[in-house]
Amino acid sequence: MTFRRYWTGQTASALGDQVSLFVIPLVAVVVVHADAAQMGYLMAALWLPHLLFGLHAGVWADRRAHRRRVMIAADLGRLILIASIPLTYLCGGLTLVQLYLVTFAAGTLAVLFDVSNAALFPALVSPQRYIAGNSLLGSSRAMSAISGPSIGGLLVQVLSAPFALLADAVSFAVSAFTLSRIAPTEPPAQQAVRGQLAEGGRFIARSPIMRAALAATAIVNFFTLMVAAEFMLYAINTLHLEPGVLGMVLGAGAVGGLLGAFTAGPLARKIGVGPTFLVGCIAFPAPMLLIPAAHGSDPVVLGLLTAAEFGSGVGVMWLDIAASSTFTAITPNPLRSRVFGAYRTINYGVRPLGSLAGGALATTIGLRPTLWAAVIGALTAFLCLLPSPIPRLRELPVSPANPVNDGAHQQI
Repeated sequence: MTFRRYWTGQTASALGDQVSLFVIPLVAVVVVHADAAQMGYLMAALWLPHLLFGLHAGVWADRRAHRRRVMIAADLGRLILIASIPLTYLCGGLTLVQLYLVTFAAGTLAVLFDVSNAALFPALVSPQRYIAGNSLLGSSRAMSAISGPSIGGLLVQVLSAPFALLADAVSFAVSAFTLSRIAPTEPPAQQAVRGQLAEGGRFIARSPIMRAALAATAIVNFFTLMVAAEFMLYAINTLHLEPGVLGMVLGAGAVGGLLGAFTAGPLARKIGVGPTFLVGCIAFPAPMLLIPAAHGSDPVVLGLLTAAEFGSGVGVMWLDIAASSTFTAITPNPLRSRVFGAYRTINYGVRPLGSLAGGALATTIGLRPTLWAAVIGALTAFLCLLPSPIPRLRELPVSPANPVNDGAHQQI
């Protein structure tokens, strides 16, 4: 019951996030008339907090005895921030500067929420159920990606773009409420000691599994964000797809993500957790080769892009679920938030860099050559895993610092 309440809140929050990812850029274009450069700054504001605050947030969260309360406060803070957009619009004062500030502040609270959640999840789920728990959460994210833009589009038609954001505000209220209804036994707070800020990074550097995983996922993120930055422009200007058709193509990726979430557990049991991670590193970017290869008649182009999005959706879930389950198992309880913060600082910090690199390269050599280069670059990520223990990892590793006590966890 405890995990189900937690999962319900995370599902509601994920759905609201997908609505906002669709609606906030629409508000920027339609209401405040942002140009292309300003849209780039808006997306940078979303990811910058991970680069700027990830390390410090992890240390700060590990010093808190009640991380669940931090998560509730982060939810309520984001509720207020998102709700301020329709309120300001109603008063006639909505500006692009406010959208920048709200996006950046909400992203900062998301960092605090996520590093605290890294310590809360293993308090709710036994180690034997990490993959099952992450698969359920992955399914929620995939379903949200399928339905979020559609719900957002419907709400925009009914309520107008700014007021559609009320759905995201409500989702944060649901998340905060469900978190308030659980009381897991959280890891104790850590005392402040010298060098604590770098402790998460040192753990990653000393662990051959974490070190190889970070190198692989950072490479994948950098190059796939190059693809993501140019995909919309390529699909509309080069392939001449209609926006409605393009929405259907992107929805195929979410359907693939749902399939990947459902199959990650069985695949890990069949071939092992580490090989699933390795396969995900290849299966995520490999279908993207179909994107720059797309040409010919409209049905052929549409089929290639749909297959690319669907296949990548499957692969990214295999990668994400195997990776997150392994990290949860291997990281000592006292270091969880710091390790998670250090990992995300690099892993998410490369995303805006990849987006900027994609734009610069496309300006120089064109869209299609940039997409070819980016996908080929992403496909090199798996090479970082080969010398590590990951390809030989059949079961989830167990950290000696984490005592196993099944009775203290909630079953899924």
